[in-house]
Amino acid sequence: FISIQAFPALLDLPQDLEVSGVSCGSRHTAVVTRGGELYTWGWGKYGQLGHGDSASSDQARRVEHLVSEGLRAQEVVCGPWTTYVRVLELG
Repeated sequence: FISIQAFPALLDLPQDLEVSGVSCGSRHTAVVTRGGELYTWGWGKYGQLGHGDSASSDQARRVEHLVSEGLRAQEVVCGPWTTYVRVLELG
C-alpha cells in the first residue's frame, strides 16, 4: 500500500545528502543529489522507479543501477508513468 498525500510531507533522506533537483510524476517522485545519486519513491507499477522491478515504495530508495554502471545523475524529469534521467558517465 502506498499512501497518497494531498499535503506536503517531510522526506526522510540520509542527512549528508544535498538535493539538487526534484521532479514529481502522477504517483511517484525522484530527486537528484549534488553527489549525482538518484532516489525514487512512490507507485512503481510500470517500473518508473528504476529499481528493476514494479514494486512500490513509501521510502526513498537509491537507484543502484546508475551506481553500478558508473553513471552520475545530473537531472531528472518525471512524467505520468515514466522517469527520465540525464546522466554523466564517470571516466
